[in-house]
Amino acid sequence: MMPATVSAELPSPDRALMTLARDGEREAREELARRVRRPAYLLALQLTGRPDLAHDIAQDSLLRFFQHLDRFDPERPVEPWLYQIVRNRVRDVRRRERLRRMESLDAWREQGRPETIDASADPSRDAERSELQRRIWSAISEMSEAHREILVLRDYHDLAYREIAEVLSIPQGTVMSRLHAARKSLREILSADPEFGGPIARQEGRN
Repeated sequence: MMPATVSAELPSPDRALMTLARDGEREAREELARRVRRPAYLLALQLTGRPDLAHDIAQDSLLRFFQHLDRFDPERPVEPWLYQIVRNRVRDVRRRERLRRMESLDAWREQGRPETIDASADPSRDAERSELQRRIWSAISEMSEAHREILVLRDYHDLAYREIAEVLSIPQGTVMSRLHAARKSLREILSADPEFGGPIARQEGRN
């Protein structure tokens, strides 16, 4: 079971804002940049596990986002288009630098990662959840790129199947089958961790 979805902290751009920004209104473009910068960085960080690289990818993605803003239909949600740009940029960087499939998440943990939504005020339970998150992210880092990105888009950015299909340029049926395979892979990786049974067993017992 994946943790609760992460909040992008800023509201999604609405139709009026997108229209004004596309028409070149300066304040609207500045507001749009403020709203999409954080989600772009988070996705790049989740796909690479490297804050420095994620920052560069997010910056380049935003540049491309605004360069082609005139092509965007303001009637459509902006997230799938933004995430497709980020994802494509991540893939370009991986090909160019020939990054290894599994990147260390040490820098991620040192500089912080998205927090899950949790109303619990129990310190011991919070600590347990934190450890659970750490192990889940370690497991995600071991997964294939295809499985990692589909889990991140669905379980951490809360995209609908049709939106994920748009981001990944695959049929919606493929999204569902790939997501099922990704979750199965995640369970297999976690089940191989001899220490994982304790925390997850207690977690599931409370649900």
